[in-house]
Amino acid sequence: MLIIGLDPSLSCTGWGIVAKQGNRLSHIANGQIKTDPKALLAERLVTLDAELADVIARYQPDSGAVEEVFVNKNAQSTLKLGQARGVCLLALAKAGLPVAEYATRLVKKAIVGTGRAEKAQIQAMLGVLLPGVKLAGADAADALAVAIAHAHLLR
Repeated sequence: MLIIGLDPSLSCTGWGIVAKQGNRLSHIANGQIKTDPKALLAERLVTLDAELADVIARYQPDSGAVEEVFVNKNAQSTLKLGQARGVCLLALAKAGLPVAEYATRLVKKAIVGTGRAEKAQIQAMLGVLLPGVKLAGADAADALAVAIAHAHLLR
């Protein structure tokens, strides 16, 4: 089973794909989708949708998981994050994939064992869980963590 995890953001959405065979996980791919900060919001959302569709078509995952929105102090940032997250959910649903959503703390707990883990701890555990993985960046690492959490929590 191939699982795609997404870490939504308007500026840089991370994606990561893992294969689950029984209790074994293996890294398939990871990357980041960046949008032009000077472009109009609608154009940025279209870019995100198109690039996600390309990733989904290329790897043909069986299931998807998206990190839930956390509330920023800046309401405008939270709204933009929510819009990018909506595009992520829609892209997976349009591809006919079952979609799960996970809180950041639950993802951290599934990967590191504590919901208060730092990004460096998550990235270190990714190296243990997916030996030899080359991360495309912090957002891709977070997306792989979402995919792994989904693999562990999948029923």
